Amino acid sequence: MAGTQSYVDDLSGTLDERLIISSTPQRSNALSNKFSGVLSASYADSEIRDALHSLDENEIKNTAETRRRLRLNVQKQVIQRNGAVVQEYGHVAEQLKRIGAIINSLTACCEVMRQHVTAARHENAPVLEEASSLLVQKQELETKKQLLDAFNKHFIMSEEDLLVLTGATEAVDDTFFGVLMRVKQIYVDCQVLLGTENQRLGLELMDQSSRNLNIGYQKLYRWIQKEFKTLNLESPQISSIIRRALRALAERPTLFQSCLDLFAETREHILTDAFYSALTGSSSGDNQNPVTKAIEFYAHEPLRYVGDMLAWTHSAAVSEREALESLFISDGDEISKGFKAGRQAEPWSAGDDEAFDGRKALGELVNRNLAGVARALRQRIEQVLQNHEDAVLLYKIANLVIFYRVTFIKLLGPDSSMLETLSSLVQSALRQFQTVVSDNASAIQAEIAAPTPDLRIPAFLDEALAQFTTLLKTYDSSLTAASSSVADFKSIISQALNPFLATCEKMAKETNEPSAGIFMTNCLIAAKTTLSAYDFVQDRVSELNEQLASLTSSLVEYQHAFFLHTSGLHPLLAALAPTEDTPGSLLNISTLPPFQLQPLTDAGQTLDDFLPSALMDAMENLKRLGNTKLSQEITADAAERFCEDFEFVEGKLTAADELREIALREGGEENEKEEQELVPLRSLFPRTSGEIRVLLS
Repeated sequence: MAGTQSYVDDLSGTLDERLIISSTPQRSNALSNKFSGVLSASYADSEIRDALHSLDENEIKNTAETRRRLRLNVQKQVIQRNGAVVQEYGHVAEQLKRIGAIINSLTACCEVMRQHVTAARHENAPVLEEASSLLVQKQELETKKQLLDAFNKHFIMSEEDLLVLTGATEAVDDTFFGVLMRVKQIYVDCQVLLGTENQRLGLELMDQSSRNLNIGYQKLYRWIQKEFKTLNLESPQISSIIRRALRALAERPTLFQSCLDLFAETREHILTDAFYSALTGSSSGDNQNPVTKAIEFYAHEPLRYVGDMLAWTHSAAVSEREALESLFISDGDEISKGFKAGRQAEPWSAGDDEAFDGRKALGELVNRNLAGVARALRQRIEQVLQNHEDAVLLYKIANLVIFYRVTFIKLLGPDSSMLETLSSLVQSALRQFQTVVSDNASAIQAEIAAPTPDLRIPAFLDEALAQFTTLLKTYDSSLTAASSSVADFKSIISQALNPFLATCEKMAKETNEPSAGIFMTNCLIAAKTTLSAYDFVQDRVSELNEQLASLTSSLVEYQHAFFLHTSGLHPLLAALAPTEDTPGSLLNISTLPPFQLQPLTDAGQTLDDFLPSALMDAMENLKRLGNTKLSQEITADAAERFCEDFEFVEGKLTAADELREIALREGGEENEKEEQELVPLRSLFPRTSGEIRVLLS
């Protein structure tokens, strides 16, 4: 390639020289075009590169001779190479002829073999068809065998499993529940078979599964009954097998309820026996219990006796609920699902669509377990109520039972029979309380006597108020809601207080005023003092205040009358009552009898004698009033009214004197003598209202 390139470079230099030399305008166009074509040719062209490469391979030297013979040399080489190719193709043609002969031989051989194969095929066709049919039959039989094995494995119970499910001697354990679940699944899956053309198999399997299930549930039912009879609830938790058995038995609501009935009956006997054992220290088998003391031996006081029995009952209910809580609360959803499925298995119970409520069922079961205890408790407490006639004790027992009733509402719910028992006991206690109080009041009313000379509250009222104070304290410490306190205690007031106050009113009628008013005031003040400390009886306190206000007003009237009559002012005030403020009526005052010289002078003297000891004498009238402050207030009110009356009389007399003087002055000289002889009314009755107020303050 380097030689060729140098040859091209030399050729280009020669051409350039020739172009420079022959730059005359007479050169031929053909030569110019040739040179232009050579010069314009691109040596990057692939054909030119291949040509140059061929020149380089032939190692052609760049000489003048070579350049002249280049074409001939190239053509010679082409002819030689073509001859070589033709020679090689000759060998190929010979090989192809040999291959063609072989192919013809093979074709003939294949034709012979084809004829043999066709003949063999005709001979073996029946055998092949029979073999194919047998293979298909074999495959179908294998498929049927697999289906039968799968069917038997799923739908057919083994003898061992049936023995576990139905055998009376076999234990109820995890294996039993596994077999039971499998039978239930078979029963459900048999419904798929009912959708096929041949329903007989499905019906037979469902019937067989149903029988097996019923036998299994009956076995489970008997096992649970047996376990319930020996079940110890004192253990921390009921065993998981029992809980699982109850969840499974819930799919048969009738059997489940029957088991609960048996369990409730068993627990009722156990708890009743335990209650009697706690009371007496011995059980039904006369076995002494050295651990605890008998309630009847150390609870000598009736209230403590009742409280200990209620406390034991509450403790037993709490223990029973805690022991059974895992039975219905932790597995409540599973039991509810079982009940729902069981309604389909027991069509006669399908009308009860109420969902299973674990907490409600727990409360009902505990309530039924305590039924015997409730009967014994009611009998014992009613004996206590009948054998005691202390009203305070009866009321305390009633409030104690009310406390436990509220407690049992939270524990067992509002529909518990235990609550009915406690409510009945509350009514019995309150009824006995009312009877005792009524008998006491009737006995007192049958022996009504006049008040004592000192007008103190009678002994029966003092006892009644002491008793009522205890009732107030008991009620105030009870669980009665504040909103209903007033209404609830009104009946107690009407039974334990009002009859005694009514008896005091009848006693007051046996004496005169002011003794009657003072006696009733003392009684009402004592009652008010007892009630004032408690908010829930403020309505009754208001009623007592109204009665006291009426009695106080009567005592003020009495004291006022005492002031008027003792001071001698009453005749003057009575005479001036119809007098009007007209001049004529005022001038007629001097003509009235009480205002004549001697009567008026005597009235003034009586007033002077009365005033120094007026307050002391008035207070002496109320000395038997227990409240000194109230007696002072009554006397002060009466004195104030007396002062107002005196101011009225003083004003009338002063106005009359002024009118008389004016009339005499206007009469002229003939009246001067009469004026000199005129004696003013105020000179005969000289006391002023200021002096009266000072003396009576």
